[in-house]
Amino acid sequence: MISMTLVVIGPVTQDLIITKDNKQSKTGGAVYFQSFVFEEFFKDYLIITNCSDASLRNDFPNPDKVKLIKKECTHYFINEYPNNDDFRLQYSNFANIPITENDLSSILPKDIDAFIINPLNAYDFSKEVINYLKSFDVPIFMSLQGFLRYPFKKIDEDYYSLSLRLTPEVTDLICDIEGLFLDESEAEILFENFDFKDFNINEIVVTNGSKGSRVLADKEYKIPAVKCDDVVDSTGCGDTYVAAYISKKLITNSILKSANFASKIASDKLRFFGPFKSDK
Repeated sequence: MISMTLVVIGPVTQDLIITKDNKQSKTGGAVYFQSFVFEEFFKDYLIITNCSDASLRNDFPNPDKVKLIKKECTHYFINEYPNNDDFRLQYSNFANIPITENDLSSILPKDIDAFIINPLNAYDFSKEVINYLKSFDVPIFMSLQGFLRYPFKKIDEDYYSLSLRLTPEVTDLICDIEGLFLDESEAEILFENFDFKDFNINEIVVTNGSKGSRVLADKEYKIPAVKCDDVVDSTGCGDTYVAAYISKKLITNSILKSANFASKIASDKLRFFGPFKSDK
């Protein structure tokens, strides 16, 4: 395997998953779900995450590869699946605990080959810290969804429903990067007023659950979903897809191989509660 150092940045969360038949609390967040894929398929990675509960670091598959930025709060999410399918009602405490340049400057490794940026809400990464990461002049992969998330309606003392909103600042943040990941609902928001070519992004990967995915690059690639007959838990499936896609893309530089591999790994994850588990 080619040695490449991949730095994955974003919050870890404490989640409550509610289905028709079950209710469970667990660790979550994009970096958490992605770490299980990288631990299996891309060993040279580093997770940088932020929260108030240092014990969450121990829930990662390899805590030695996790650097924790201690903050005064932790992201909490409620993910409710009333139909036990892809449809999700989501609520959050909207923790305002941004990762700053000062947080990162002393803990980033000397040699970095690529970044993955995983915001969970619009407060997680400022324009200044994104520009700081761009200054390393290495490929940057980014998930769009968190940049669009704002609190909408307060549902109790601690939680808000989510509103997706595209701001002018976000369109600046996502320019000049290697890859952008989003789902079809987010793609509708992004492409309502913009074209793929407006952002100087090499590829935009759009996922659509059981309907498959597509990649916008030199042309549009349509990727069928890998069918899963026993769906147990879809939380983190999109994050799993992202990690699998990037793991394969950095090694093969093939969009088709990467997207088909990601579809397979995301389908495998659906069969288990929690993160991806390798089926030897």
